[in-house]
Amino acid sequence: MKQILFPVIALGGLGAIFALLLAFASKFFAVERDERLPLIEEVLPGANCGGCGFAGCSACANAIIEGNAPVNACPVGGNECAKKIASIMGVEASDEAKKVAHVMCSGGNANAKKKFAYDGIKDCIAASKVQGGPLECSYGCLGLGTCKSVCPYDAIEIVDGVAKVMSDKCKACGKCVAACPKGIINIVSYDQDVFVSCSNHNKGAELRSMCNIGCIGCSLCVKNCEHDAIHIDNFLARIDYDKCTNCGKCATVCPRKLISNQSEIVSVQPE
Repeated sequence: MKQILFPVIALGGLGAIFALLLAFASKFFAVERDERLPLIEEVLPGANCGGCGFAGCSACANAIIEGNAPVNACPVGGNECAKKIASIMGVEASDEAKKVAHVMCSGGNANAKKKFAYDGIKDCIAASKVQGGPLECSYGCLGLGTCKSVCPYDAIEIVDGVAKVMSDKCKACGKCVAACPKGIINIVSYDQDVFVSCSNHNKGAELRSMCNIGCIGCSLCVKNCEHDAIHIDNFLARIDYDKCTNCGKCATVCPRKLISNQSEIVSVQPE
């Protein structure tokens, strides 16, 4: 009987000692967790898109608590999310204008001229590795849908060979911006209507040989803007949105008809 009882007592004693050691270690090495963290994580949309500049929603919540990010750091959640986080943090949140992505190109199959027929992987990054891509315009949208494939909100369609953003779906997460090898997708204000949908910096004569619709830097938009809100920069018209009133006069006088209206592309038909 003693032969059985002694090992049982010994093992039980060792178990109790180890349990006490583990309990002590858990207390001694415990990492304090801010009670606001789970509350903020619950408010964030959980998309883990990286649009805030951090590696997912948990990292964004940590950054907000640590003071390394503002309460409106999440572009997907918008103002409502920012206000809830501000309430948790005990601060005030100012209303931020909604933002969307916009493709600064109007070329596509109908207007952009090609230097060769591309028959490789249907991916803009892959195509751009082959002599800069199949388009004569080195700034043009390749239209192979890399931006569409990375969009977690199904907000991009390829229409006639050029990417179009559906502003009613876009959350301005910025994934398409990072994915575009041509760097022609920008994050803009949702309330802004007028855009120069071109990124080409070639002179007018060169541009005409590449695209039927690109900006030729004619300055008609500049001359007809009553608010000094548009200027020619390196042969390309650029809008100063701090001055622009969305009057649309520039779009009316543009001979190339490339100054577009954001509201016109809220809904598009995919290829």
